[in-house]
Order: sequence, then structure tokens, then C-alpha cells
Amino acid sequence: MAGLVVSGTQVSYIGQDCREIPEHLGRDCGHFAKRLDLSFNLLRSLEGLSAFGSLEELILDNNLLGNDLVLPGLPRLHTLTLNKNQITDLECLLDHLAEVTPALEYLSLLGNVACPNELVSLEKDEEDYKRYRYFVLHKLPNLKFLDAQKVTKQEREEALVRGAFMKVVKPKASSDSVAVSPECYYTPLPSASRELTSHRGVLGKCRYVYYGKNSEGNRFIRDDQL
Repeated sequence: MAGLVVSGTQVSYIGQDCREIPEHLGRDCGHFAKRLDLSFNLLRSLEGLSAFGSLEELILDNNLLGNDLVLPGLPRLHTLTLNKNQITDLECLLDHLAEVTPALEYLSLLGNVACPNELVSLEKDEEDYKRYRYFVLHKLPNLKFLDAQKVTKQEREEALVRGAFMKVVKPKASSDSVAVSPECYYTPLPSASRELTSHRGVLGKCRYVYYGKNSEGNRFIRDDQL
């Protein structure tokens, strides 16, 4: 089969633009493969992976896998890399992995929105990434490596104490919020006060909602922001 490389128990099917795992790949290699590399494809589904029941390493980098990712039970899998996919829901993924990959020790999620670092957003910083690591270790306490970095004793201790509280929750927009088009700049002043010929003073009030990254962020509004 074109593109297939087999070396002992290692199977590679890289860069073939496949959208799903070929049925013949599982039929021909599933019974002996311990390492499977399917990176640089167009995978959106892992249907067919159940044929590889003895997998110990699974490489799925640079695909199109999202939050609907479903793995079969892989009791021997100790290494999983999902770098540069389309995963945004971290907690959902970790709960699934805890259920189907009990022996997992190495996990890498770099390049996904679910992994908050500068690879996906310049707005993320080192503190965001630390909280992410604590949360992952809270969910998967048996990990030895996360994103190519060895898990330290200090991280384990922090994850045990604070990991459950490290989930990042984005504020939900209130139901009475009003969408503003790019062409319409928001101003808290009523329309009468915006007319050039009008010089009447206006007394009014408005509600400010803070959307900063951290709860300890800028809580104040400067005069020049009014």
C-alpha cells in the first residue's frame, strides 16, 4: 500500500491526506502494531482504531481532530500526541482519556486551543500554561511527561492541592448584551449628546463588565476611558 511504512511493530501512514483510518490498514497491521503514526493527514474521526488493540504509542499530530474525538479502549497505550489539531475543550478530552487510556504516561497537546501557550495565542502567558498543567495533572495523575516536559514533584503537589480549581472558564455574555458591529463604536452617551450643535450636559449611567484574563486584573477605569 502506497505511503505505508512498517518496521517491526511500528506502523507509519504519514501525509496521505486521508480523512479516516483506511480499513485495510487495521486489517493488515492492527493485530501486531504497537506504535502507530498517522500524523500530517486530514483525520476528523478515529473510527477504525479499534483494530489496533495492542497499541502502546499513538501519534496523531497535524490532523483535524476536534472535541468529538473518540478513542477506543486502549489499555496498553502509554504515549499519545495530539499536537496541532482543533481541540478546544480540555476537560472533555481529559475525562475521555482517563476512561479509555488508563496506562497513559506521556501526553502532548501543543498547538491546540485547549493548550494555552504562545503557540496558539500571544495573549497567553506562562501563568496560563502553569494552570493548564496543574489541571491536566489533576485529571491524569499518572502522567510522567506533558507537552515534552517532564512532570516535576512540585507540579504534582500543586495539582493535588489546587488542580481542581485551575479550569479556565470564560465569562458568558449576558442575555441582555447588545452586539455592536465593527462600524458602530460603542459610547455610553445618549444620541442627543453626540450632536455637534448640542452642548447640553447629560447625566447617565452605564454598566462596565471586566473581561480580563485574571480575576486579580485591572479593576479600575481611568478617567481617559470614560
